[in-house]
Amino acid sequence: MPAPVSLELGYVLHARPWRETSLLLECLTAEHGRIGLIARGVRGAHTPTARADLQPLRRLRLSYSRQGELGRLHAAELVALHALGGEALLAALYVNELLVRLLPREDAHARLFAQYATLLAQLEGVRASAWLLRRFERDLLDALGYAPLLDREAETGAPVQAGLRYVYAPERGPLRWQAQSDGAALRGSALLALARDQMPDAQDLRDLRRLLRALISAHLGGRDLASWSLAGLARARPRAAD
Repeated sequence: MPAPVSLELGYVLHARPWRETSLLLECLTAEHGRIGLIARGVRGAHTPTARADLQPLRRLRLSYSRQGELGRLHAAELVALHALGGEALLAALYVNELLVRLLPREDAHARLFAQYATLLAQLEGVRASAWLLRRFERDLLDALGYAPLLDREAETGAPVQAGLRYVYAPERGPLRWQAQSDGAALRGSALLALARDQMPDAQDLRDLRRLLRALISAHLGGRDLASWSLAGLARARPRAAD
């Protein structure tokens, strides 16, 4: 059995009731990636760990034992609370669901953990979250080994040109748009903005949302995320090539 873990930095991504007095937690940790933990007895009147601390948007130090698929939480110390509301709150909950659905358990990603922490801090200070989400979606796909090809054409390897239009094949990359192309077109400027980490204009930003939604959907086996149905974050589910 792995040794107990003490005071590891982490976040609760999702919490739900389990049995009469416990919670079942999905957490993102600095050293062990996504883990599942049972927090026993925390829904009682007198518990050493406050149930309110075991919710999303809180930076914690977690002490736990790893026992197969589900470990056992021993203690959680609150480090910081991210006070988010409105669109920023929806954005954070969307990212949490994205991590639960896509990130394998016990697969450590120290850089992704740092990017997640940075994202929560950034969401506290912005009114519009779209560009922050596109960047995190890109970085998550990269961490999972599915980094999208953004700066070269899939067929020829030629550099993507800002003024040309492309369609994106999820398993290949950008293809030069033609009249008979299957799928929605987007400008090369959108792809290059994401590749260069430079905020695009409004049209390119909308096209990047559609593109990244399609790529994520492909890795979810075509299934939806619940967050996509929330106001401010979603439109209709994309077609495979949309």
